[in-house]
Amino acid sequence: MTVTVSGDTPVVEAADVRADGEKRDGVSVVASNRATRRAAARRTGVSIVDELLGEGWLAQAVAQVRESGGRLTGPDSFLSRLVKEVLEAGLEAELTEHLGYAKHDPAGRGSGNSRNGTTPKTVHTEIGPVDVAVPRDRAGTFEPVLLPKHATRLGGLSDIIISLYAGGMTVRDIAHHLQRVYGTELSHDTISSITDAVLDKVKAWQTRPLDEIYPILYVDALVVKVRDGAHVRNKAAHIVVGVDLDGVKHVLGIWVENTEAARFWLTVCTELRNRGVRDVLIVCCDGLPGLPEAIETVWPTSTVQTCTVHLIRNSMRYVSYNDRKRFAAALRTVYTAPTVDAAQDALLELAESPLGRKYKAAIAVWERAWDRFIPFLAFPPEIRKIIYTTNAIESFNYQVRKIIKNRGQFPTDDAVIKLIWLAIVDIEDKRARARERERGKPANQRSAPGRLIEGHTSQGWRQALNAFATVFEGRIPEHAL
Repeated sequence: MTVTVSGDTPVVEAADVRADGEKRDGVSVVASNRATRRAAARRTGVSIVDELLGEGWLAQAVAQVRESGGRLTGPDSFLSRLVKEVLEAGLEAELTEHLGYAKHDPAGRGSGNSRNGTTPKTVHTEIGPVDVAVPRDRAGTFEPVLLPKHATRLGGLSDIIISLYAGGMTVRDIAHHLQRVYGTELSHDTISSITDAVLDKVKAWQTRPLDEIYPILYVDALVVKVRDGAHVRNKAAHIVVGVDLDGVKHVLGIWVENTEAARFWLTVCTELRNRGVRDVLIVCCDGLPGLPEAIETVWPTSTVQTCTVHLIRNSMRYVSYNDRKRFAAALRTVYTAPTVDAAQDALLELAESPLGRKYKAAIAVWERAWDRFIPFLAFPPEIRKIIYTTNAIESFNYQVRKIIKNRGQFPTDDAVIKLIWLAIVDIEDKRARARERERGKPANQRSAPGRLIEGHTSQGWRQALNAFATVFEGRIPEHAL
């Protein structure tokens, strides 16, 4: 079958005959004359496609394929042959531009360079492998852009692989998926090299300049398994989220702990300072060893606050299911107390109650963390609402845990950071696309989720910022108020 462009009218013919007379059941697009080709070249690719679809040539071609019993997809199918023809036509056009004259044009005589046959090449695409004849020039100076030398896949396939990886599929799973869905076989090394291509972007993101001041830093961790020589170790992948002066949250970086705690946190804090962070007002975390000391070294005037929700959760581990509601209600009088003294009295009352005597280990959790908890009680309600918990990143961590749970183990620390970064990009992109689809709809008809973490604005930030300016006098720039 041949699709022939005659003037402006596409004509679908029953026979498919190549210029060399060879018959085949694929698709060939042939320009009837040079004038048509020159006219088509002046139009954009999109406009040409629109014109052809409007003429119904594709529908006619599909109908004839079906009538003849041909296949639309799969190896040597209509779609694969169409992709082949498009790629070969594009490569031929590139070579014509490179040489400066068309095929069989007398203008090429004595030019010093000419066409020199083709080289067969198998290209992996979203629809499966496609065999392409890549044209050559005699001088060997032709460098195709559409299919660069040594490239064996189209860019779209790489995007698919990275998306699958970001969604939590392992290299083995991706290879199986490509074989089953697209009929494309790629080695595990090839797939790994494709995903590793983003490491430069990750490095640039991890070292980008930051703002001079962040009123709040949230720090939380994910436990991952990382291969260390012949052994697999549990490591903590720490995610640091900063709230800027506009109340917008940003993931500042991801660090995998590979040294003892004090040295590790000093390295992280120093790195943040070197990237531009001159002041941090409050650091909210889950009692991470070594972090308070590192904060005091790098930002001496900063306040380290233990996450209240973490305290509640950690203490509840020691309480039986039947008593949890009662114990939680009693704890509420502690962390909602108006003053430190009132909170101390509430905790003492709980400890001396039958419930407290029954669950001494739960009470001990609060007693051990007391010095890092009570700064929270000195802040006005506007700030309390903001720093109450690290839930700002815990919801994100929940999403990431779902992605890494099937991974088993990571070969390196960089592999951990790469996956988490890809997960951030993937999640936020999917949410952005969902919001875009609902753009213009009334609010009561929109269900797309907002930003998960990156770019999310803290509620009630204006009031909180004014409270920050009062509590931390002179540390909030006037232009931010």
